[in-house]
Amino acid sequence: MKIGLVSDVHCNAAGLLRALEIIGDVDELVCLGDSIYEYRFSNDVVRILRQRKALVILGNHEEGFFSPAGGRARASEAIDRDLLDWLAARPHRLELRIGDKKLLAVHSTPWEPRGAYVFPHSSELVRFGEVDADFVLFGHTHHQLVRRVGKVLVINPGSAGDARDPGNGQRLSCAVLDTGNDEVIVTDFLDGSHAGWPPA
Repeated sequence: MKIGLVSDVHCNAAGLLRALEIIGDVDELVCLGDSIYEYRFSNDVVRILRQRKALVILGNHEEGFFSPAGGRARASEAIDRDLLDWLAARPHRLELRIGDKKLLAVHSTPWEPRGAYVFPHSSELVRFGEVDADFVLFGHTHHQLVRRVGKVLVINPGSAGDARDPGNGQRLSCAVLDTGNDEVIVTDFLDGSHAGWPPA
């Protein structure tokens, strides 16, 4: 099975559309959280993800937006209420069984309390190897990573909307995982609106 991976779109619809062009035809599309940005909601981004039947999980930006502190932002008349309700109903983690393999998708960490930034050089990365899964997908850091930790293949596709990874020249990125042969292809890209993103 081929799984397209995007994460940390942060309201950047142009970046998401470019990532989907690159990913192409896949069996599943997974968004690893932070489709929105702080207290801003993007009808365009959420509509695209829903139309593509993406498996979407919530990140820390969604948690903030849907918390009591986000009440004023959620009240905006510009927000499509149907899309708002759809995003609010997404889970914080996703477990899939693909043949005889297990896949776990989280935004930050598989352990609680979630929210830590586990960068490629972090000593905390070893903890991903303790997870009962063949693949662990995560985002949050905006830094791409493909590494086997113990028996677990750990994958972070980087950010499809808010580039912060000096390791790839601070370009946006997305990935495709082939669960049959454990191949991961990560692609760096720029979209037309990239300069000055995220908006002030």
